[in-house]
Amino acid sequence: MPLAAFAALSPDDLAPLAADDFDAKSAAIDKLIANADAPSIAVLNALSDGSLVATDAGKVLIQTDDGNKDALTNKTVEAPDAQPVTLNNLLRSKVSGALSGLQLASPDIATRRAAIDELLKNADPSIKPLVDKARAKETDPTLKKRLDTLWATTALHDTDANKRLEAVQLVAARHDLDMNELLRPIVVKNADGTFTEPDARVRAAAQAGIEELDSIQRRGEIVGTIFAGLSLGSVLLLAALGLAITYGLIGVINMAHGEFLMIGAYATYVVQNLVQHYAPGAFNWYPLFAVPVSFAAAAVVGIVLERLVLKHLYGRPLETLLTTFGISLILIQATRTIFGAQNVQVTNPSWMSGGVSVMQNLILPYNRLTILGFSLVVVLLAWVVLTKTRLGLFVRAVTQNRRMAACVGVKTARVDSYAFAFGAGIAGLGGCALSQIGNIGPDLGQSYIIDSFMTVVLGGVGQLAGTVIGGFGLGLVSKTIEPFWGAVLAKIAVLVLIVLFIQKRPQGMFALKGRSAEV
Repeated sequence: MPLAAFAALSPDDLAPLAADDFDAKSAAIDKLIANADAPSIAVLNALSDGSLVATDAGKVLIQTDDGNKDALTNKTVEAPDAQPVTLNNLLRSKVSGALSGLQLASPDIATRRAAIDELLKNADPSIKPLVDKARAKETDPTLKKRLDTLWATTALHDTDANKRLEAVQLVAARHDLDMNELLRPIVVKNADGTFTEPDARVRAAAQAGIEELDSIQRRGEIVGTIFAGLSLGSVLLLAALGLAITYGLIGVINMAHGEFLMIGAYATYVVQNLVQHYAPGAFNWYPLFAVPVSFAAAAVVGIVLERLVLKHLYGRPLETLLTTFGISLILIQATRTIFGAQNVQVTNPSWMSGGVSVMQNLILPYNRLTILGFSLVVVLLAWVVLTKTRLGLFVRAVTQNRRMAACVGVKTARVDSYAFAFGAGIAGLGGCALSQIGNIGPDLGQSYIIDSFMTVVLGGVGQLAGTVIGGFGLGLVSKTIEPFWGAVLAKIAVLVLIVLFIQKRPQGMFALKGRSAEV
């Protein structure tokens, strides 16, 4: 490099970099940024990669493969005592921002765009001269608009009140929640009661921007709470749907119903491992194979349980309650014996990983969206089975009046078995869905059995529509209360609300219609 190219800098400009005063170093870096000439850029690059050194005499050098070079003359200098120039985190950030700012003058639009994106994350006021130059030269309308925002973040502390006002207005107009922290200091009072920002117009504009950003954040939180409630409701719906069918039909308080969820989840885990081992190329589609397997596995266990145990206990609710609780413990221990006591993990396929950003502070996970849609599909299928098929006709007939159904030729015992298997299978589908949002273990079903009963009782025993509304309603109420009281107190509050509701409406939101039901 020609010696003339280094004439803009003087030893006095670089001397503070060799000292221990970080404020002086910051001022020296500001001058390098303002110069933005070849030697200044060379020194900034050396600061960035740690190749800038200083001698005991205060001479600043750049380490290269050919030896130490004088930062002003580019001549090789023997300096065995040279030590690296040290920077704190603040100065490192300033140097990094300056180098990104220098890329704003690049002829490549992609480079300029990347530089703007980087600087918007942490814009330092010292790069304002670089941003001013870039704004004057930028021809792309989109980048010009983003440069205006970048300029605003660097001009918030300008000595000119009009520029500060313009900067605040630009920052507020961006509607970026990350900019909220830039505006708040402007309206803060000092210890003596005066404002940090002396100009009332700037403070008013900043306050208006803060209120708008707070409003955007609140809307995002409300939508997030609603989605969380619907997500929880979809899980409760899948867990309670089968219970609503069996409880409404047979009147059995099945404390082992949660274990059907666990069976469906473990069936999904087995299918995942088999696909991973024998057909790894089809791994992304293993949930499609797991759905019928989880339904079948839970349905088989359900029909065996009903045929061997429950059919002998109809009409004896206390004995049924105790027996199913014992069966629940047996199933849990059997699962521990087969799969181990530790939780196992089911991996999401690629199309269920990640999420979609619908608002600045809200990302909806794909797996939660999939489960929400899946639960609605399961409800639709259950409705079709119960209202459009011969089995559904028999189930509804037995639910409303068992004796009359038996008198007209309906084999009520067989209907009980089929309905119990169908309800258990739906719970297995719930376990398949649950496996996609968390680890699964032998105690998985215990977490949902109480909530399932609350959903069924709230909606109305044997009522499909009531179960849907009860599941989503419980999910929304729980997630609305949780931010204020916490998860435990929220569940207690929900339980109290349900108890109070049942006192006024013992049959739930939707009561069964029929002679037997009315009696």
